[in-house]
Amino acid sequence: MLIFATSDKGGTGRSVTSSNVVYRKALRGGDVCYLDFDFGSPTAGAIFQINSVSRGTKDGGLHKYLQGDVPEPQSLDVWAESDRESLRTQPAGAGRMVLYPGDSGGGEFASNGDMVRRCADLFLQLEEEFEVCLIDLSAGRSYATDLVLAASALTELSAVTCRWLVFHRWTRQHIIAAADLVFGDRGIVEAGVERGHPREALAKSIRFVRTAVVDPNSSELAGLRAAQVAWLRDCNSDLQRLASKYGIGRTMILGAVPLDPVLQWREQLISDDDVVLSQIANRPTVEAFDQLAVLLSREEAWEGL
Repeated sequence: MLIFATSDKGGTGRSVTSSNVVYRKALRGGDVCYLDFDFGSPTAGAIFQINSVSRGTKDGGLHKYLQGDVPEPQSLDVWAESDRESLRTQPAGAGRMVLYPGDSGGGEFASNGDMVRRCADLFLQLEEEFEVCLIDLSAGRSYATDLVLAASALTELSAVTCRWLVFHRWTRQHIIAAADLVFGDRGIVEAGVERGHPREALAKSIRFVRTAVVDPNSSELAGLRAAQVAWLRDCNSDLQRLASKYGIGRTMILGAVPLDPVLQWREQLISDDDVVLSQIANRPTVEAFDQLAVLLSREEAWEGL
């Protein structure tokens, strides 16, 4: 299965959420890989805490592979290569977790037929090897998005399950921008149809993930004044109505990730130890990641629209 992760703009938590979902999938026994197609900012290595590729690789990453400079892109076993002690040992029962980094100093680039072919070949190879391949794209209407739309429209990938996760913060601005990214002019649906995707099938393969969501009923807000809590509830209701108006309401949401200090201050994988031992992270955050990891492969979560 190929999962394309994108967002309306930067700062949505797309990469850190995607990384944590992949991590949770691996802990559940799935073999997973993470491809850093955020060509303008290939920093996924920092989230997995592989310091040698925290700003991309110099040893032939995805940029150079797609441009034909190397025959295979570099891949790194996160369990073996991470500089974070709690990640350096693959837990019993966990699946493989492999990072394909982008290149240091790389940037956005327009694709051509050869790049589309190399991209498709890589997807076919990895889809055979891994249960889930998550491709983290550059934000907005990017060359990376155009490239994967072209590659996934090829006949060779017609039997491969491809799904899209669109991340957005729970604010008015981000709701409007996320809906426009998918359904607006030159958005994912329109661009995908131009590349050869059936409109209905592509639209059904897209779900939204809300990030940095504040629950106005959470006990953690007990310190707020009654007027502030009432205001938060009104805001939340307004946002729910706005999301429904723009076609990204309840039936289009795959999950929501609560606001968490760890994710805001230090983008990293959240382990069970972070919740139970050090208590720096909140349990609902891990539960949200776990739920997303499960729903990626649950067919009923992608049906009924």
